[in-house]
Amino acid sequence: MPTLIQKGNTYYAQKGSYFEGNVKVDGDFVVPSRTHFWGRLTVTGNLELGPRSSVALDISCWGAVIGSQCRVKGPIVAHGDVTILDHASVHSIRAGGKVILRPGVTVGDVTSGDTIIVHGHIRSGNLVGKNMKVLGN
Repeated sequence: MPTLIQKGNTYYAQKGSYFEGNVKVDGDFVVPSRTHFWGRLTVTGNLELGPRSSVALDISCWGAVIGSQCRVKGPIVAHGDVTILDHASVHSIRAGGKVILRPGVTVGDVTSGDTIIVHGHIRSGNLVGKNMKVLGN
């Protein structure tokens, strides 16, 4: 497994790393661009998944920012907020907080314990939340 660099409660992966099997990080996890996970990704804190990265199975975390053009082939389950950036592809999302979907996102069903905010045109399954806001194109 590639080396993780720890600074306080935050862990950093090396750019372009490949992680085989399941990965669990106790704390926040910052993932640079073009980093790939071939299993399940579990983060007890917040996850920042860099652009053009991928996760082969599901993601479990406190909160997440999924970078542009990322691919997550399994569901994302988060206790807090989830933001999916431009042209990312995600299987599905279940979040306790708000969900933000940026232009060009492809996502299955989305369930939010708060507001779902859609910026521009997306492709999605069912969107279920307390509130729904659609902004611009």
